[in-house]
Order: sequence, then C-alpha cells, then structure tokens
Amino acid sequence: MSDVNSDIDSLLDRFVHFLLVEKGLADNTLSAYTRDLAEFSSFVRAKGVGSVSKIDTPLILKHLIRLREKGLSPRSRARHLVSIRGFFRFLEAEKILEKNPARLVDMPRTGMRLPDVVTVEQVEKLVEAPDLTSILGIRDRAMLELAYGAGLRVSELVGAKIGDLELAAGFIRVMGKGAKERIVPLGEAAIEAINEYLESSRPRLMRKGPSQYLFLSRLAKPMTRQNFFKMLKEYALKCGITKNISPHSLRHSFASHLLEGGADLRVVQEMLGHIDIATTQIYTHVAREQLKKIHRQYHPRG
Repeated sequence: MSDVNSDIDSLLDRFVHFLLVEKGLADNTLSAYTRDLAEFSSFVRAKGVGSVSKIDTPLILKHLIRLREKGLSPRSRARHLVSIRGFFRFLEAEKILEKNPARLVDMPRTGMRLPDVVTVEQVEKLVEAPDLTSILGIRDRAMLELAYGAGLRVSELVGAKIGDLELAAGFIRVMGKGAKERIVPLGEAAIEAINEYLESSRPRLMRKGPSQYLFLSRLAKPMTRQNFFKMLKEYALKCGITKNISPHSLRHSFASHLLEGGADLRVVQEMLGHIDIATTQIYTHVAREQLKKIHRQYHPRG
C-alpha cells in the first residue's frame, strides 16, 4: 500500500472511478458519494488514521455521531452511511480488506417517507385541465399524459427526443439515471395526446427551425424542469387539488396505481428504471396502506 497519509484518498479515488466507469452512476449521485466520503476521509485523518486497515466500527460510529451533533437529519446521515458502506464493500471485493467495518453499523432511523400520490380521479382532472384550443394546452396535455402514463422522471420527460418515440409500436425509449436505457409502453391516452401535439401544436412551436427535443416552449426552446413544475402547479390549482403536487407525484402515482391494480413488482421496477428492487418496494407499502384504509372503512370489524 501507499504511505499512510495518502492511502485513504488514493483508494477513494479508485472507488469513485469504479462508480463512474463500472456502475455508470448519474452525476448527482456520484457527487453525493464524493462529498460524503471526502468528509469521512477528513474526519478519519483528523483522528490520526491514514490507512483503511486502521478504520474500525467505533470510528465509523464516531463519525456518524459527529454528523448528528452538526445537525444533519437522520436521512442525511443514512446517506453518508450508504456511501461509507459502498466504499468498504468495494475494498472487500478488491481484496484490499478482509472485513467490512461498516457492515454492523445500523442505519439511523429515518422513518418511511411515503411518496405524494394523487388519486386516479385527480389524475383525470389534471390531464383534462389544459385548454385544447391552444397550442400550449395541447402540448401540456401531451406532457401530463406522458409523465403519468410512462412514469417518467421530470428530467426524462423534458429530455425526451423525437427519435425516442415509437408510437406505432406503442412505446418510448427512455434514457434514465446512469445512462441506463429502458423501454416503457404507452397507453392509448398518451399516444393520442402525443400524436395530436405532433400534428397540430409542435410544428407551430418550431419557429426557429427543427429541434430534436420532443417538448418545446413558446420560445421554441426545449421545455425545462422549471417550466413543467410551474405548469403542473397551475393545473393542480385550477383543478382544486390542494395536495403539494410535484412532477415526481405523477411518477409515484404511476407506480402506486399499477401495483394497486395487481401489476408485478419487477415489471414496475423495469418500467421505473430502478436498479435495485428495494427502491420500488416503497410503493408496495403505499398499496398496503390503501388496502388497510379500505378495510377500516368498509369492514364491519375494521
């Protein structure tokens, strides 16, 4: 190994390179790992430890306690621990360490944060809210139908390109996190709305020439996350929906409604583009909560 003062940092560099090249993590995720591990490295070196072989479970616990004392939330501390665990799993896999000192460290209790979900009826109100006599209203209807109908992240929605569509076959090709491509089927409502937009609205928005992007603003530029967020808020207000709806609410609702309808968890995982099925499993909790609510409401002994 290298000298004790550079050992940790050089191995962290190898780990980050592994995440970038082998795992293909998205920039935001990679940045989070890098920040968390840089802070951990600074703490460890401040304690006089320069070699990973000297890091033990109590030292990791002390770091998490320090983060708590700094005022970090349980969720943020849990994210730090995920980064640290990933680093030591990598060192185990590379045969640099025999044991993972982070393996026995429990996650800070964060509580389950349930996604904001809108009902099927509220979705119907949202997609029917745009004015279909205007070119922007036609565009908005298509965006809402696609966001909910395919469960897209807002970045995937505004980043969608004309070439990603296969409307005749009934699907869209989506480039998700970590440059992972997936194929998502489209329902009749989404296909109809997109076709209407392509035929009657989008050509009138292309005042500055052709664009590869599917959804364009009134200035003929690609729609942005902020554009869509503002538009969604306005339609929610128009429909009298008081929930704090965000673009992610439509994605959450897509998953929850599929599972409530009996869809297989792994199929939903594939359509959402989740690498780990544990990420998708939160929606099964939402579905169970809905079942419990119905039971309490209608069962004579509920």
